[in-house]
Amino acid sequence: MTSIYDFTARDIDGVERPLSAYRGKVLLIVNTASQCGFTYQYKGLEALHRKYADKGVEVLGFPCNQFGKQEPGNAEEIKNFCSLNYDVTFPLFAKIDVNGPNAHPLYDYLTKQKGGGLMGRGIKWNFTKFLIGRDGTVIARFPPTAKPEALDREIERVL
Repeated sequence: MTSIYDFTARDIDGVERPLSAYRGKVLLIVNTASQCGFTYQYKGLEALHRKYADKGVEVLGFPCNQFGKQEPGNAEEIKNFCSLNYDVTFPLFAKIDVNGPNAHPLYDYLTKQKGGGLMGRGIKWNFTKFLIGRDGTVIARFPPTAKPEALDREIERVL
């Protein structure tokens, strides 16, 4: 695999989607959770999505229940939570693992491209973010503590 475009992922409705559908776009890929201390970041992620959508930026949310079991809901519950509480319109995908033997291949690829520095390559918590260039290469990785609104400069640089 040479870029994220070589992967597919099941969307929140259970439909397998090729990530090649996002070819030529700047992506912000985020593992999310509905009951996390960082859940408020849905608001900032949606703001980024709306601000940059017309410039070819997509936010892609991947719910994950691996950290403190903070995403216990099923697909319908996750969709409803995100819609009702944060008016999320960016694409959400099916709940996945981001670490370990059952990690989604996309996340295995992302963490191999951009490790977590001194903490190793694995994902440490919900709302870890990966910025992907228009050519499908992984440009940057941001920790959960990086607020979406603080990513404007990085997104502008990639545009």
